[in-house]
Amino acid sequence: MFLDTIKDFSMNTGIARILSALDWKTCVMLLIAGVLFYLAIKRQFEPLLLIPIAFGMLLANLPGANIMHMELFNGTTIDYGEVLRTGGLLDILYLGVKLGVYPPLIFLGIGAMTDFAPLIANPKTIFLGAAAQLGIFVTFAGSIWAGFNALEASSIGIIGGADGPTAIFVTKTLAPHLLPAIAVAAYSYMALVPFIQPPIMRLLTTKKERAIRMDSLRPVSKTEKILFPIIVTIVVSLLVPDAATLVGCLMLGNLLKESGVAERLVKTASNELINIITILLGVSVGGTANAENFLSARTLMIIAMGLVAFAFSTAGGVLFGKLMCWLTKGKVNPLIGSAGVSAVPMAARVSNIVGLETDPTNYLLMHAMGPNVAGVIGSAVAAGVFIAMFG
Repeated sequence: MFLDTIKDFSMNTGIARILSALDWKTCVMLLIAGVLFYLAIKRQFEPLLLIPIAFGMLLANLPGANIMHMELFNGTTIDYGEVLRTGGLLDILYLGVKLGVYPPLIFLGIGAMTDFAPLIANPKTIFLGAAAQLGIFVTFAGSIWAGFNALEASSIGIIGGADGPTAIFVTKTLAPHLLPAIAVAAYSYMALVPFIQPPIMRLLTTKKERAIRMDSLRPVSKTEKILFPIIVTIVVSLLVPDAATLVGCLMLGNLLKESGVAERLVKTASNELINIITILLGVSVGGTANAENFLSARTLMIIAMGLVAFAFSTAGGVLFGKLMCWLTKGKVNPLIGSAGVSAVPMAARVSNIVGLETDPTNYLLMHAMGPNVAGVIGSAVAAGVFIAMFG
């Protein structure tokens, strides 16, 4: 009896299942999780995001763990009572994704950490943030041509905004079955900004353009900083109501910061809250990336088109920067246009680093922060446009 019990237990372990079934897909998913761990820990690429995602992916693909039950979410409607009764921890945490709770809360924390002064001081850089959304719409059109429907194409295109929470917010609304691939692609490309952007920036600019020095930014008053989030919320909500959730939370966080009278709330939003939500979002999204959902030709296409989206967004920002350079007779360094993608503040740092390669005394960081924070608003507005059109 005892030996039979030991035998039954050994046959039900994950190792035994892998060896008996030779489940190569599971092995591939575990390998992908390992690569993400390497990028996050060894190379320090977006570790706060990639470690939870990779660990969720690890849990979802351990044979026999049965940690995530995607069948509870695959229907046109979700029986939330059934999820609470029969679901596990990750199923319950995933409700925050399906209900659209996590991304806006992350935007609240981002707003509490963001300084919009560079954008206020040089408002024309908002056009660079808009131009850097080019990849979203180019990839949307390309995805339609490749055979994806409009809802799927919208979710794929939004990767070009280089904003993980926004990509998740759009995808959970329009094409939830693509969420694992799009989340991994969006966060991976955000992490790879220092490798993807510089070659494009150097290709599209001359050494003379990269060496352009920009005038110092004017001081921004406290009144301007307080009025900015209020005005942006009103304008965006009136023009694109479906973007109000993301932009509103972003601006609420910023208003708390700039008001100077809500230090406790700012501390909570920019530290404890955003850190907790990042863990919950990452683990639950990673948990959806099992072999059945993730390993397919469509997933490879999505990842490839996400790279195209990101490249076109970078190029769009740089090319519009060149146009502004020409219009202002050499007063705008085109490199800051690449910061128009929403990866804050990494994209701005990359613009600064590429500029320093040409002139070690030419610091572009604060100038690049203008289009960088404009890109956050721009990607949220693009998300609102897609949801309004197809949601």
